[in-house]
Amino acid sequence: MIIVIMGVSGVGKSTVGKTLSEQTGWPFYDADDFHSPENVAKMRSGVALTDTDRWPWLDRLNGLLKEAGGRGQSAVLACSALKQRYRDRLARDVKDIRWVYLEGSFELIEARLDARKGHYMTAQLLRSQFDALEPPLDALRVDVASDPATIVRHILENLPHLHPRRPT
Repeated sequence: MIIVIMGVSGVGKSTVGKTLSEQTGWPFYDADDFHSPENVAKMRSGVALTDTDRWPWLDRLNGLLKEAGGRGQSAVLACSALKQRYRDRLARDVKDIRWVYLEGSFELIEARLDARKGHYMTAQLLRSQFDALEPPLDALRVDVASDPATIVRHILENLPHLHPRRPT
């Protein structure tokens, strides 16, 4: 099973994804780590990416997910996946993919981004992310007002066939 934790920047995709990875024992991938240096430079300077910028990035991520699935390996990916066409590109030929949509108010997410240091995605790009967002119809929706442990517990309880690993 492939779990994609999605939503706008600042909702906690990486934090939730890492925690879910620890709970399941599945590998975790952060889509931010797969951006080209050019994309990172654009975002760092406050310029929103275009679809043309995103396609190679989404194709790299799709390859990663297909490779994991082809080995019979489950994985957790944190990725914005804001539009349906991005989710379609990510999911192309990937078996057993599940979407977890982390959602919260603009004000809450803006406050989180303002407090975050050292990340290239700044609060100034948040409005463009909310404007681009096409909420998924086929996802587990989770309000991010709770703490990460509560969010992960909700995911574990509400996605079928997803169980925390047993302590060793």
